[in-house]
Amino acid sequence: MEFPAPFGREMSKEEAYIAEMDAKTGASLKLTILNGNGRVWTLVAGGGASVVYADAIASAGYAGELANYGEYSGAPTETQTFHYARTVLDLMLRAPMHSEGKVLFIGGGIANFTNVASTFKGVIRALREVAPLLIEHNVKIWVRRAGPNYQEGLKNIKAVGQELKLDMHVFGPEMHVSGIVPLALVPGKYTPDIKEFGA
Repeated sequence: MEFPAPFGREMSKEEAYIAEMDAKTGASLKLTILNGNGRVWTLVAGGGASVVYADAIASAGYAGELANYGEYSGAPTETQTFHYARTVLDLMLRAPMHSEGKVLFIGGGIANFTNVASTFKGVIRALREVAPLLIEHNVKIWVRRAGPNYQEGLKNIKAVGQELKLDMHVFGPEMHVSGIVPLALVPGKYTPDIKEFGA
């Protein structure tokens, strides 16, 4: 059964690409562009977490800057996660630069059966491919994830962030699921004494 796009709205090429990938897998891959020129972008694992992140971003006063809504879940492969992440990153980096830079949340709750290390390998591949542009666009990356093999996933993404000189903060289950949102968006909320993963 196929559901059409909401009334009066055509799917973009990228949304259609993700919907096509979603239709061919048992995993869930969803993407809706809200504001292609927005400053705040999300790569969120889990349908529930995607709602929580969108709500937290709106609560911080950035509803108008939220660029996309979507999620990946149901144990997608590393390759599927790579293509999903690369699509979101391409959209973010195609949009005009902002004087204040952009924010990317790589978030998620506590996974049940999605291998965090495996999906993060896909995200890391995507980050590697666009690292110079992430720096050029002044993208601040905030990571929060937990679940099977989360330690390995967070260790790997943190190491890559340091290697590529990305502006990245990494947290595990000690941080509330959307706790990184106010730290990233509300002035004065983030202080260097807030303990990050592996610190």
